[in-house]
Amino acid sequence: MTAFPGSAKALPQSGTMAETLIGAAVVAAALALLGFFYVFGHSGGGAGYDVTARLAKVDGLGSGTEVRLAGIKIGSVTSLDLDPRTYLVTVHMRIQNTIKLPTDSSLLINSAGLLGTPYLSITPGGDDTMIVAGGAIQNTQSLNANDIMSLVNRFTGGGQ
Repeated sequence: MTAFPGSAKALPQSGTMAETLIGAAVVAAALALLGFFYVFGHSGGGAGYDVTARLAKVDGLGSGTEVRLAGIKIGSVTSLDLDPRTYLVTVHMRIQNTIKLPTDSSLLINSAGLLGTPYLSITPGGDDTMIVAGGAIQNTQSLNANDIMSLVNRFTGGGQ
């Protein structure tokens, strides 16, 4: 029954306790699914191990930035922290479990072209010892496209 404006008839109540419980279960499942996607979407996925690196500059980097090796995505940045004493930025990354990095690997901020999206590029070293979970990449460089252009400008006589 539908009640129309000016009609004296009211809508009948057809809800039961079972329908209420099913509705609550659907809402709870949807919230749990959203929470799962939020957590794993921001941390670069659940599988992997954490590695850090310290850089002087991290222009354009943020949570979710890709970490690549030989041009292939092997992880992502999970967070950035500034050390107030040294002013160095600690970059926290999650690397796929299947990729093991030698301890003498190096890390460079790179970009896809001059105006492209920045990403972290890892060049593996030749050491037999691998970086363990919670370990750090010691050899880092913060060179980016703006630094390269200023160097070119300096050497061509444009900047003194």
